[in-house]
Amino acid sequence: MPLNPASAPAGPLVSAAGVSVLLGGVPVLRDLSFTIDRGETVALMGGNGSGKTTLVRTLLNLIPHQHGRIELFGTPVGDFREWWRVGYVPQRTAPTLRQATVGEVTATGRLGRRRPLTPASRQDRATVTGALQRVGMADRARSLFAELSGGQQQRVLIARALASEAEFLVLDEPLAGVDLATQQTLADLLRDLRDEGLTSLIVLHELGPLGTAADQGHRVARRAESSPTGPPSTSTATATR
Repeated sequence: MPLNPASAPAGPLVSAAGVSVLLGGVPVLRDLSFTIDRGETVALMGGNGSGKTTLVRTLLNLIPHQHGRIELFGTPVGDFREWWRVGYVPQRTAPTLRQATVGEVTATGRLGRRRPLTPASRQDRATVTGALQRVGMADRARSLFAELSGGQQQRVLIARALASEAEFLVLDEPLAGVDLATQQTLADLLRDLRDEGLTSLIVLHELGPLGTAADQGHRVARRAESSPTGPPSTSTATATR
């Protein structure tokens, strides 16, 4: 279940200060600073090639940063080990997932919650079922993941994150390639999760239907600082590409 902000430790859940990233010797992110408080939903916006996905992968310690400091749950990202607390919904899914059923994909969210090579417990199975019910996909548990539409796949990947009982949800372009009705369904779900206390970072081109779900916006711009994104409160991020 999402963490109750009232019972959470003090301090931001994510903190980035003066972060710069080089890829192949080329600056991609430069002197970026922001925080994400517990229970907050933050939108990270920008065009193609602006560095949004690079920033997400840097926050998740998948790409090294050359300057600055990043902390998750108060721990420097290089020392952070409790990755089951973070639910990542990538822009592209791994090919191996496409051969699995919806239930199997969702169940992988429980792997970080139990010892290696141990079978799923009754609690694991109940949590997976509950996560699928939460996103409205319980009736497709036996369907192949590859048979689903793009929006349905996004909902299953969110269910996987919920099954892990993650406290921080990171979504990379969840609205890409889905129709307007599905975008609204996803926006309603993410708004409900925010209201329940889940912290989220959502990567987008523009706010669109998620405008009512975001508490704060960061616009990543090429070679220049961002401009306000309002109505959510804004802060700036600088990318070079």
